[in-house]
Amino acid sequence: MFSAHPLQRRQFLQAMMAAAMPLGLAACAGGDDSNELVVGGLPVTCNLTLPVACVARSKAQAAGAQGLAFRYSKYSGWPEIKESLMAGRIQAAYMLAPLVMDLADNKIPVKIVSLGHRSGAVIMVRTDSAYQNFRQLSGKRIAIPSRFAVDFLFLRKMLAQEGMTPDDIVIYEMPPPDMPAALYANAVDAYCTGEPFGASAQSAGYARPLRMTRDEWRNYICCVLTVREELIQSNPAAVQDLVNYVLGAGRWLDEQQINRDKAVQIAAGRQYFNQDPNIIKFVMENPTDRVTYGDLRMIREEFEELMQLSIEAGTIKHPIAYPTYMDERFARAAEPVTIDI
Repeated sequence: MFSAHPLQRRQFLQAMMAAAMPLGLAACAGGDDSNELVVGGLPVTCNLTLPVACVARSKAQAAGAQGLAFRYSKYSGWPEIKESLMAGRIQAAYMLAPLVMDLADNKIPVKIVSLGHRSGAVIMVRTDSAYQNFRQLSGKRIAIPSRFAVDFLFLRKMLAQEGMTPDDIVIYEMPPPDMPAALYANAVDAYCTGEPFGASAQSAGYARPLRMTRDEWRNYICCVLTVREELIQSNPAAVQDLVNYVLGAGRWLDEQQINRDKAVQIAAGRQYFNQDPNIIKFVMENPTDRVTYGDLRMIREEFEELMQLSIEAGTIKHPIAYPTYMDERFARAAEPVTIDI
């Protein structure tokens, strides 16, 4: 069943005390500097193209490039980033695709302008657990980032393979950074989320993947670059620049391992993910296609599949017209930037 209630305070505190990695993830202030475009994101490797784009843009501007700088603003969970985007405190963010569909359907002026990644979600269980398939998770507690998360749809797909439904398990919504600690403390039996929060527990030795999107859902997309329509109207050049850098960052990340190694060091920094670089590196190497970034084409049929799955999950109530939430003009006109960092 789906639980709207968080874990009890005692369980949560126990989980946090057991954390094996630094999880200080308060959101950075958005700021009012008209010379920069603040883009919100979570410290997950599905968002890795964003730190790369920010650093590459900064270097290009130092060499004389015109236009707005990009600044990453870190959030700890989807509810917080959603509220900031809705309120206009930030003009752009990496968001859950089904959540953007729902916001746009409810007259929130936002549009998807690019993908950010493919694959990158895992379902983790304790190393010492007996779980080998989803039938064995019947009645167990499983954490997801949000009911709008594509991770939740991935979980539903895997349950369906075992002839189960979400009513056969207990689902908690939880910020991804809290999940490894919760599993370690036995506050949950499994969790489904984006990296590096699977790799952090796996590399520490107390968790293992039960399922991975790389094996089960190769064209999986979750986080999409989303902007407010005011920005599209007032500064379309800035939106195009951002898309160009994100697509360039994706190509660069998948070109060679040395680029991924550079990205690890960038993302691990305090101004970005503020994480142990060894954990991010683990994601990039175990296996190398655990998350991919090179194919960021926006394919209408894939978004419509996500919508249908979300309708079946009850998180979207009815079909939403593609143009309601999508603006393809920037992806169509994109000239991916050559990343030099």
